[in-house]
Amino acid sequence: MPRPGRSLSPSGLILVDKPAGPSSFAIVAEIRRRTGARTGHAGTLDPFATGLLLVLSGRATKLASCFVGLDKRYLTDVDLHARTTTGDPEGEVVERLEPPDAEELERRLARLRGEVELPIPAASAVKIGGERAYRLHRRGVEVEMPVRRSHVDALDVIAYTDGVARLDLRVSSGTYVRAIADVLGGHCATLRRTEVGPFAVNEADLERILTPDAALARIGRTPAGGGGEDAS
Repeated sequence: MPRPGRSLSPSGLILVDKPAGPSSFAIVAEIRRRTGARTGHAGTLDPFATGLLLVLSGRATKLASCFVGLDKRYLTDVDLHARTTTGDPEGEVVERLEPPDAEELERRLARLRGEVELPIPAASAVKIGGERAYRLHRRGVEVEMPVRRSHVDALDVIAYTDGVARLDLRVSSGTYVRAIADVLGGHCATLRRTEVGPFAVNEADLERILTPDAALARIGRTPAGGGGEDAS
């Protein structure tokens, strides 16, 4: 991953464009090591996923609860040839299917817009009996996963070619796109988070930090003190 600049302020919000491969925790740990500041995040991304990660540094880590509940926007390629154990390319194929035609795909999508209840994927960080679900999954322990109510504000098809649907989604915080892909009859071949609340991935820059006041102002929260300019 790119290195944050040495002039980075130790306190504020860093917008990171996470690459595929490392975990969100690894990204946070790397920034912590390079800045020397206490560091946290406001919502993880799966290792295979890319896109916007909100990283809080210094005293801004105390503001995490202000940012974790923001709506999210994603781009995903859903491969409708197969469902996997994890809902993504890292899982094992559990069912091979004939992809639906465009008309049937739209019918399936229509049922997933608005208020929906979706099962939480087995390979998730949700705790089951005090242990992370993904750890149970890796050990082959089968558990009945709870469902979560989510709100899907937008679920649009950008392209549909050879059984792979590229979707643009706007969803409430805590929505698992992998669960949507599984209900559609496929799995997420790719996943990219493009927005978190008012923050966009094209703003990501490890050389720049939003002060706590500026970050709060962006989400319509009253800053803790005066000011509100970006620091760099």
